[in-house]
Amino acid sequence: MTDTSPASTVRVRGAEGALPEQTWTPRLWGVLAVLCAVLFLDALDVSMVGVALPSIGAELGLSTTSLQWIVNGYVLGYGGLLLLGGRTADLLGRRRVFLAALAVFAVASLVGGLMNDGAMLIVTRFVKGLAAAFTAPTALSILTTTFQEGPARNRALSVFSVFGASGYSSGLILGGLLTGFGWRWTFLTPVPLAVIALVAGVALIPRDKPAAGGGHDIVGAVTLTGGMLLAVYTVVSAPDRGWLAPITLGSVVLAAALLTGFFVAENKVRHPLIRLGILRIGSIVRANLSIIALFGSYLSFQFMMTLYLQDVLHWSPLEMAMGLLPAGLLVAFGSPFVGRLIDRYGTPRLITSSMTSLTLGYGWFLATAGNAPHYVVTILPTMLLLGGGFAFGFSSIMAQATDGIDDSEQGLASGLVQTSGQVGAALVLAVVTALVAGGTTAGGGFAEFHPGVNLVSAVAVVGLALNLIPLLHRRPKQS
Repeated sequence: MTDTSPASTVRVRGAEGALPEQTWTPRLWGVLAVLCAVLFLDALDVSMVGVALPSIGAELGLSTTSLQWIVNGYVLGYGGLLLLGGRTADLLGRRRVFLAALAVFAVASLVGGLMNDGAMLIVTRFVKGLAAAFTAPTALSILTTTFQEGPARNRALSVFSVFGASGYSSGLILGGLLTGFGWRWTFLTPVPLAVIALVAGVALIPRDKPAAGGGHDIVGAVTLTGGMLLAVYTVVSAPDRGWLAPITLGSVVLAAALLTGFFVAENKVRHPLIRLGILRIGSIVRANLSIIALFGSYLSFQFMMTLYLQDVLHWSPLEMAMGLLPAGLLVAFGSPFVGRLIDRYGTPRLITSSMTSLTLGYGWFLATAGNAPHYVVTILPTMLLLGGGFAFGFSSIMAQATDGIDDSEQGLASGLVQTSGQVGAALVLAVVTALVAGGTTAGGGFAEFHPGVNLVSAVAVVGLALNLIPLLHRRPKQS
């Protein structure tokens, strides 16, 4: 049977055994557009809800600790099952899993917009995260198996990143506008967009065959998700209960036991959620740790700035959104060029540049903020440096995390790097929230947020060292 999929042109080898240049057909562009639309929708949803957090807290009577669960509920549902989502896509077929999960995402968005109870709102966010845990790795694995490794894939990843940044930027503006009419609109707006993407996906994404063999690792999924949820819950609740309280210590022990059980299970089950051998590849390990530094520091910093600008400075949601917008715009306009830069300089140098930009951004903020950060002097330069870091980092990390991986494990590789980013971001945000909630407000102004900014700065420095040291060691050998 003739292969009519968009990737068919990359599967035919030339006379000398080399893959020919991939032809970008209209259908190929259509598939990429659907995948980009889902990433756009995910980023749109996250940024819109972020803008609405103070309004949600005021109407539903939620504390700062509870508000972070609206973010972390989604992030943990997302990150906890990403690996299972990627593996499921490999086993059951990427198209089938992608479309089913997108439908659940739309329904969860609708239900969330109708909730009046804070706890139930968090539950709907968790369910929505679970759905995204299947759409995200499936979209990325469809992309990496559709586009040939090299220039074509790097170009596609760059376009993919642009839509993520555009969704984030659009979400800031829409969130600011819609929150003025009521925070519920930030939950309801993604519903029609998800339905449109679902219809387009049915029409454009080619059918693929499930894997010939394999199975699910339910034990791994349960222990990983349970361990991560309990770890984040322990960090968030410890400031109120006490770090040495029996329930806190018990939660730490149980979370450690669950996560230890996960790694033990991966060595014993027939079809592990993670083939641990993939973690022996240094470049993939660095990519996964780098995404933790990128997502963890940036998401936590945005959370703090959202609360500071609206609750302390009393900016309107729209003013706050416009204040944070430069970072998203820089990512949107800078990402299209990253694919060419990867081809020329390689992912290690670009990831190092990304971590350098992040570190400089947080460092500048700490050096100039004082107790009352000035927007032009402190916040704007910081957002530009963070936007540059994200623009260089996201596509480069994704390319490095999936390079050299067989098509049969693309779902695993893409799910692994996204899991690292989401779960790492949840843990960093949990610690930041604990520091902010337990900080003193005696000095007023920005004083209570300083410990959190110190932490995200340290996370960025670790990410920089992680990539800079191997790069410096490699240069003498090349010379």
